[in-house]
Formats: sequence, structure tokens, C-alpha cells
Amino acid sequence: MGKRTEDLIIIENKHLSPEFFILELSGKDNLADFRPGQFVQVRVEGSPETFLRRPISIYDVDFVKNTFKLFFQIAGKGTSVLSKLKAGDSLNLIYPLGTSFTVPEKNEKVLLVGGGVGIAPLLFLGKCMNEKGNIPDILLGFRNSERIVEVDQFREAGKVFLTTEDGSVGEKGFVTNHSLLLQTKYDKIFCCGPESMMKSVASYCRKNSIFCEVSLENLMACGFGVCLCCVADTVRGNLCSCIDGPVFNLNDLKW
Repeated sequence: MGKRTEDLIIIENKHLSPEFFILELSGKDNLADFRPGQFVQVRVEGSPETFLRRPISIYDVDFVKNTFKLFFQIAGKGTSVLSKLKAGDSLNLIYPLGTSFTVPEKNEKVLLVGGGVGIAPLLFLGKCMNEKGNIPDILLGFRNSERIVEVDQFREAGKVFLTTEDGSVGEKGFVTNHSLLLQTKYDKIFCCGPESMMKSVASYCRKNSIFCEVSLENLMACGFGVCLCCVADTVRGNLCSCIDGPVFNLNDLKW
């Protein structure tokens, strides 16, 4: 089934912290076509200053209940309005959009790397890996202990390692400084987070000849390649992150 535009009902708006939230929605159609790394475009109602839809990664999917979750951070007026929604409210979405991660096979040693709100598409990927019998290592980076969220959920999908910039939890520093990268040889690494973090991970993968896919967090206004505001510079020319991505193989990017 292709992308669709629908009004969905919110089951829960879970407040993880003053800035991080998870919206759980009830899907009208079967969600079997959802793939890890894809996203939705959300229309923000009741905010006259918010003209454009907001792109949010698909965080988790329950195929039995036919529900899915969106993990987001307040970054402006649009996401601030979304943070105030309640169970029973309606939300208009275009979904599912974009390309997906390549789900690794059982015998591959895999690391998932996420920073801040960039952890969003990795939980679904980890769970899809579990279905193939692959338990990934998961390296999550946060600014400090107060910003750490959803760790227990990630522990259900793999072995979790943490970094914080101030050293309050886990190892101190950035994800690329974690001792795990010195101790373990990975076949594949999947990454999402701030661009500087992803570029550091990409550099590590290039030096060590490791397959790597990253999910870009470019601004997306339309979600289907019309507005051209999410263009990424690649070896194949300028490509739209919303339809040619957001997931790109490292070798396609001019990083």
C-alpha cells in the first residue's frame, strides 16, 4: 500500500520530559507496509503561524494492535502545539514516507548509533532486526542525564551503551569516543542524530571499511519531492531527502 493522507486518532500523548514526547496513534489501514527509517508528515492544527507540515520519524509499530508511535522534541511552535494534544484528538498525517534502512541479516554484527531526538527511527529498526534473530548493540548519546529517555525500550531490542557529554551517565564524551568502537568490529552501522555526530560516525566507518547507512534530519516541507528544501548533495547529484532518503548509504553522500 502506498502513502495515504488520513485523520488518525491519538491514543496517548506520553510526556517523557519537558521537551520530549511520544504520540501513539491508531492506524485506519493495515500498517504492514511500514519500514524502519520512514517518517510521516503531520499537519499542525490550531497554529496560524505553522503553515507547513512537520516531519516526524516512525518510532515504533504494533502490528497486532495496528498502532504506531511518533517520537519528537519541541523545536518550535509547531511541535509545541503537538505536545499539547490529548487522547481522543485527531491528527492529520501523510504516511508512510521516505526510504528505509536495510534490515541486516541474522549473522551480521550490527551497531545502531543515535543522538538526542535522532534515536527516533532506531527502535523500530532494532525490533525488525530482532524478528530476524539479530540482537544489535545500541549506542545512544545524550547531552546529560536529564535528557536521557526511553533507554528501557531500547534494551528490549538490543544491548544498550550510553554516552553523555558531561559524563553524568555512561562514558563521558561523544558517541564516536566510546570504548565500544575500539573493542568491537562491526559489519554494519546505522546512525541518526545531529549532522556533526553522523559525519563523525561516517568517518569512522570509512576508515574501517564498514557498511553504514544514515538517516538525514533535513527540513522537509512537503514530504514528496516538490518543494526541494530538503536537498542533499550526493555523488548522484542533488537528491531530495524526503523521497530519495531520508536514509542514505554513506557512499552516496559527499561527506
